[in-house]
Amino acid sequence: MDFNNNDFPLERAKTIEIDSLDRVSCACEAVVDAIKASDFANDEVFAIHLALEEAVVNAIKHGNNCDPSKKAYLTYSISGDRVDIVVSDEGDGFDPSNVPDPCCDHNLCKASGRGLFLIKSYMDLVEHNDSGNSIHMVKFAKKEEKDR
Repeated sequence: MDFNNNDFPLERAKTIEIDSLDRVSCACEAVVDAIKASDFANDEVFAIHLALEEAVVNAIKHGNNCDPSKKAYLTYSISGDRVDIVVSDEGDGFDPSNVPDPCCDHNLCKASGRGLFLIKSYMDLVEHNDSGNSIHMVKFAKKEEKDR
């Protein structure tokens, strides 16, 4: 499959192809290293890293069903005050509104199901494409208050 990011086009973006869970950590570290070189605080880098890893693991496990012939695509763009990340897979997609709320009593003890909740909690903007096989996440750099 040829990849193009028409749903969430990013300027000056870089894309990493990932075909297995074994490669997730290395791909995420490349993005995190680039973010660390910018003006993001350590807590923001932590939040982005967590959301990024969740999104890529979800793409490979749930989107591609761990099929090694399918790839996940991690596209990112870093500007002075924001990081944009798009994670896409070659799966059929899903409807994010159908994902059970992990905070409901009957879901609290389940071993999985918290990924999207964490992504939404840690990122400033989260949106999915219509087919549900691509997620766009944005984190804005904190603005420090100036002394008055």
